[in-house]
Amino acid sequence: MNTPDQSTPDQAFSPAERDAVYRAIFERRDMRHFAGGTVAPGLMRKLLTAAHHAPSVGFMQPWRFLRVASPALRSGLQALVEQERVLTARALGEREGEFMRLKVEGLMDAAEVWVVALAEGRERHVFGRRTLPQMDLASTACAIQNLWLAARAEGLGMGWVSLFDPLAVAALLGMPDGAEPVALLCIGPVHHFDEQPLLQRQRWAQRCALDNILFENAWGQPLGPREAVTG
Repeated sequence: MNTPDQSTPDQAFSPAERDAVYRAIFERRDMRHFAGGTVAPGLMRKLLTAAHHAPSVGFMQPWRFLRVASPALRSGLQALVEQERVLTARALGEREGEFMRLKVEGLMDAAEVWVVALAEGRERHVFGRRTLPQMDLASTACAIQNLWLAARAEGLGMGWVSLFDPLAVAALLGMPDGAEPVALLCIGPVHHFDEQPLLQRQRWAQRCALDNILFENAWGQPLGPREAVTG
């Protein structure tokens, strides 16, 4: 029988369960290539339930999920993404050609397409938002991450598409005034998961070193040495 690690809190998961959580985090990828197929309705609801159990500031639950089942609507979304892709490429200047060679979405190939939006009427929620109104968006991002990690654990890929005019997407999908789309999610079976993020593999950007983003007491001041605690 394994002796418990004295440094591990009593409420920790088992080692195998902890390893599974970290595996999902480290192996999650922003997918652009999908293998078609389907996602069973029960599994899709399971993923959405995971999303809906995300933390939210003031328990406001600002997220709304809209499934795009119509091929015509998917084509409409893809056209809006392509329009913004061209405008983004122009804004990148000397990297325009490099950007245009990147695949940025899988809207017509993914088994499922879901639009995530901020709900209308969320302005009435001021708990935790009086000075930080963007906490509705931060909360919704937590829901998307929950869904992403659950999808990876289920062997499904997910891609977050953010190249679009939110007003145009809202109009296309008949959203009420005040609702704001923030993500087009492509979800479904994939042929494989890359070992590295796509943009890192294609040398668009590299992950920052952890120590370069950790400060202590003041911005830019690195963490001081930490002595090991022994029991």
